[in-house]
Amino acid sequence: MTRVWLDSMEWECCGDPFAVGDDVDFVIEGRTLSVEFIRNLGAELAATVDAFEARHPEDPIDDRVRGRVTGVQIVLQETVDRFSLRRPGHGATADAEMPAEEELRPLSGRELEGGFFIGTRPSRWIRASEPVPEAIELVPTDTVPGERPESSDPVAEDDLDVPEPAEQHRRVRRGWLVDVDETNR
Repeated sequence: MTRVWLDSMEWECCGDPFAVGDDVDFVIEGRTLSVEFIRNLGAELAATVDAFEARHPEDPIDDRVRGRVTGVQIVLQETVDRFSLRRPGHGATADAEMPAEEELRPLSGRELEGGFFIGTRPSRWIRASEPVPEAIELVPTDTVPGERPESSDPVAEDDLDVPEPAEQHRRVRRGWLVDVDETNR
């Protein structure tokens, strides 16, 4: 049995769904654990990972894991979100001027013909998410990726009088642990 790590950012956007019992062919980016991976998952769980799947390899890779999926676990990790005021505007350079308090921040996006504009108004808050090391929960499942998120957090009005958002704790899907029987292909 070979345990393969599938990163959630890659698979939530463009991984082909599969289920326990399906045959898979994963391109493997590496088989060496990084210090950050060990710190975040914990040494005991990280040591069970044999290979890291490469959804979008930059170079041709010959290393593969092929076989039948025998088990899948979703890896959830607790994260702490902290917020700080975006200065001096919406990601502008340090010498840029803030809009006047009564003015809304400009939209980022692009102008289309006929007076149409596609874009979003950036929030005045910057969110920094930090994983809590070893705060991991494994959830057995039969499929990858399962449901896809509709979108990120809903866009809210940027009320200039709103206080700084409080620190938030969330459970975030970091990836999947996929057990593959390479002898059964």
